[in-house]
Amino acid sequence: MSERSVFRRPRRPERPRMRRRTVWVLAVLVVVAGGAGGGAAVLVQRGPQGPDPRATAGLRTDVTTDGTVAGVASAVGPSVVEIQASNPEGEATASGVVISENGEILTNNHVIAGATRILVVVGKRDPVTAEVVGTDPDLDMALLRTERAKGMRPAVLGDSDRIAVGDEVVAIGSPEGLPGTVTSGIISAVQRDVTVERDGDSRNPEGKWPFEFQGGEFNGDVGSSTTTYQALQTDAALNPGNSGGALVNMEGRVVGINSAMYTPSSGDPGSVGLGFAVPVNAVKAALAELRGGGRG
Repeated sequence: MSERSVFRRPRRPERPRMRRRTVWVLAVLVVVAGGAGGGAAVLVQRGPQGPDPRATAGLRTDVTTDGTVAGVASAVGPSVVEIQASNPEGEATASGVVISENGEILTNNHVIAGATRILVVVGKRDPVTAEVVGTDPDLDMALLRTERAKGMRPAVLGDSDRIAVGDEVVAIGSPEGLPGTVTSGIISAVQRDVTVERDGDSRNPEGKWPFEFQGGEFNGDVGSSTTTYQALQTDAALNPGNSGGALVNMEGRVVGINSAMYTPSSGDPGSVGLGFAVPVNAVKAALAELRGGGRG
């Protein structure tokens, strides 16, 4: 079984593969490094005084749903945007989550790595330009910001430590360029260890990142510079373009940033119910650093 990522990645001269030809790469709360900003692991330990106030400033804290998928989609859907990342070689599409009224947007680092232009599409509005504020390639996270944030509704970040196997969740994103797509499922497992090459330079000709999972090695040798993370696993359908989108609990709080899925190596690239997300608590721990430009 091999893993295929949940976004379309822009082509670089030294890394072939572009939109219009689906590119599958590893990004499971885990990696995919390389790209704008550089960075290091940022599971930041906080002291007894609690979270760094820079990480919580400006974040929305209230949300109301009726506990149904429709209610969650209505509450959180407007907070999930489509991201179009491009360079001279082509364009890629993925997803992002608005987290503040001043236009801050979370997405995966592998979505924007190497991009020379980033556009954000909110609903049916025209695209607006966004810039990279900070990146953490080891955590596969990036923080974007757009000056044209009018009308963007921030999502509420939840507590991924409270997530349990069997909890219902909703995934929202732009798979295959279809913005506002909603799927639902459960948390299948927590703390799934996945090891990948940190530098992200060893994609095979099919565009897949090498990785190790539960003692197996897939898509080639991960090399000596690796990073390991513990991901949330879900059976909510994730497909190309879901990268950077929201994994949400039934209270309407984001518990993870969707990042990857597995499919059989010989099968179609669609979801088979094995998806992974970056736990939101890891993202919150890194947020202050991301706001400061990330770690190099």
